[in-house]
Amino acid sequence: MPVNSQLNDEIRILTLFNLDTSLEGIKAHKSADPGAKEAIERLYKKGLLTQADGGYLTDLGRNCAEHLQSALRILSS
Repeated sequence: MPVNSQLNDEIRILTLFNLDTSLEGIKAHKSADPGAKEAIERLYKKGLLTQADGGYLTDLGRNCAEHLQSALRILSS
């Protein structure tokens, strides 16, 4: 599966989450990069985030972020 710019933006957003706690979320500010804001909204529509402007990871989102961050650690070593 090729990684296009939209998928790359979604991956970047999912790497922002601190998986050591479920009490930290993210919020897209008005000045945020348009690509990031669009990625957050797509992740929300996919059921990975709790709000269209960020929020917290859903159970599915947490599972996805855990796998993603693990894969990135392996590939970065």
